[in-house]
Amino acid sequence: MNTETFIIVGASMAGAKAAESLRAGGFEGRIVLVGEEPSPPYERPPLSKAFLRGETDREGTHVHAAAFYSEHEIDLRSSTRAEEIDVTSREVVLTGGERLRFDRLLLATGAAVRRLPVEGAELDGVHYLRSVEDSEALRERLQPGSRIAVVGAGWIGAEVAASARQRGAEVMLIDPQEVPLQRVLGKSVGAVYRDLHAENGVELRLGAGVESFEGSGKVERVLTSSGESINAETVIVGVGVTPRTELAERAGLEIDNGIVVDGRLETSVPGIYAAGDVANHRHPQFGPLRVEHWGNALNQGLAAGKAMLGADEPYARVPYFFSDQYDVGMEYSGSASSGDEVVFRGDPAGREFIAFWLRDERVVAGMNVNVWDVTDPIQALVRSGAAVDRDRLTDPDQPLEELASCIA
Repeated sequence: MNTETFIIVGASMAGAKAAESLRAGGFEGRIVLVGEEPSPPYERPPLSKAFLRGETDREGTHVHAAAFYSEHEIDLRSSTRAEEIDVTSREVVLTGGERLRFDRLLLATGAAVRRLPVEGAELDGVHYLRSVEDSEALRERLQPGSRIAVVGAGWIGAEVAASARQRGAEVMLIDPQEVPLQRVLGKSVGAVYRDLHAENGVELRLGAGVESFEGSGKVERVLTSSGESINAETVIVGVGVTPRTELAERAGLEIDNGIVVDGRLETSVPGIYAAGDVANHRHPQFGPLRVEHWGNALNQGLAAGKAMLGADEPYARVPYFFSDQYDVGMEYSGSASSGDEVVFRGDPAGREFIAFWLRDERVVAGMNVNVWDVTDPIQALVRSGAAVDRDRLTDPDQPLEELASCIA
């Protein structure tokens, strides 16, 4: 009989998948999954898309069916907060003082929304989107004709703006960058999304930040850094997230842009692991890397479960994420930086193309937009680290699978 106890702090996608992985790997000991939210573990991508638009219900966002946790003897502690980790006694202290001893511990505490520190930020009608409850509250405000200001044109802001327009709201998208998603995709690819939102009726206020929110008890206007006053009855702020490292910091774990973990997702304290948004992982190809996307939470959670069971295999998956806005879907694989060169295969103006990011003639990332079933060859190009022939890379008549297989 296995008497070990494995505790997972964070009933998130990563945490739920780690619990699944432990049982699938044959672990017969006790698993405790601790989560602050009242809901069982759920997926966050629908919160800015299908769930926000009312196209799916809460159950449709859940990582597992309701019976999964009891059927697999996983002790799910919802609405429960982990207050401290006692590294010496190997215990997690919960709200109310309960102490749970662990043999292995996984931290999947995720990230928290970054608050906008401007005057009027606490007015009624100023919203952030992180939880399923946040999304439900916003859905009620996204009505035909309602006036919505979205602050921040990153992934969350851009997706919320698209969903709001699809529900018939009047939308103003505000961002200090020249184009949406500029920090992630650069100007040339970001321009595709600028034009997409403009064509779908979003009013763009790019190159301008927010000075304050104004109103009497509730938000009525947004004052931008350019001096413009924008009428809005609802403001949605999406200016990024910060990793939730407080628990790990108090326990003395190494912190640097998240909880630092090695290739096996183990922290600076043996037997304690981290995965998902909070983990700054030593990737064998890309070096230190913290990824805030669904695919990383899913796959790192599974890998963390295996590592907790003693697997010695490093986590080496190519980072992957996706986004859907209006009738444009995309998938991104790899990890590019602002200095990398962008080249195109296909028709960016027609929004059917693949963008590749090159560094020293090597593909470090690729993004397919309304072009499907190409993720595997794109990831093969990224993993290879080999120099590519850019003429063949950008030629739609050259089968991408053949190019990837030749390099591999």
